[in-house]
Amino acid sequence: MYKILEKELLAPNIYKMVVHVPRVAKSAKPGQFIIVRVDEKSERIPLTICDYNKEKETVTIVFQTLGASTIKMSKLEEGESFKDFAGPLGNPSDFIYEDIEELKNKKIMFIAGGVGIAPIYPQVKWLNSKGIKVDVILGSKNKELLIMEEEIRREVGSLYIATDDGSSGFKGLVTDLLKDLIEKEEKKYDLVIAIGPMIMMKFVAKLTKEYNISTVVSLNTLMVDGTGMCGACRVTVGGETKFACVDGPEFDGHLVNFDEALRRQGMYKGEEAKRLLIQKEREEGHVCRIGLGGDEKND
Repeated sequence: MYKILEKELLAPNIYKMVVHVPRVAKSAKPGQFIIVRVDEKSERIPLTICDYNKEKETVTIVFQTLGASTIKMSKLEEGESFKDFAGPLGNPSDFIYEDIEELKNKKIMFIAGGVGIAPIYPQVKWLNSKGIKVDVILGSKNKELLIMEEEIRREVGSLYIATDDGSSGFKGLVTDLLKDLIEKEEKKYDLVIAIGPMIMMKFVAKLTKEYNISTVVSLNTLMVDGTGMCGACRVTVGGETKFACVDGPEFDGHLVNFDEALRRQGMYKGEEAKRLLIQKEREEGHVCRIGLGGDEKND
């Protein structure tokens, strides 16, 4: 059992948890993910690592309550425990293997949207620990949904905010802000790392291709099982079939078939809606069993 030491509501429906998990904390690297299970009857939930502390033996996760499983997870409180907390999984960010002096000569921009803000934190924190200051754009629908702004500000060179409604920082999309920085402020970047909604990453990659800027994206939002066995995270990268969980989660953004990835991402929305309905009915003390399979009956 893996004890929750801290729990915080960062924004509406977005939670942060600090969990005592010594083995994962000891081995974790930027860009990797973990898989949790609330209890023995719960499904596996893959989540990118937001932070880790080897001395305190903790791993920090951030998640949004979008489906039945994450809603169930949000009801755990400090002092309670996860049944399973497996990891670290996936491949670390490529830059941790690069020569530090060469890395210092690169101008790097991170672009994060929504809860994608959380997984960029360990990356910019690692780079800062090596004396490398990067630029960061954080994007959200509005100021209320913007998370971890101050934590990230402490680790970076320049921080830019973009909100759809203009309630904080630049009014508009992250791609509009990046274009302004490049064209109006004459910023030059050697690498862009984008993490967030699939549609955001698609258009970031499209824009950076125009400027010939190398781009890395994280396809963690595709993952379901997290081991490659379910096949849900299949994606075409450079004409080859890859699995986000075992081959990634980070890939060359200019080679990803985003249209295919977006279609795959939408395949499970109907099933998740059904699970949410079942959960709500159970909480109200009633379950309609018409048309339900055996798994739902015995959950």
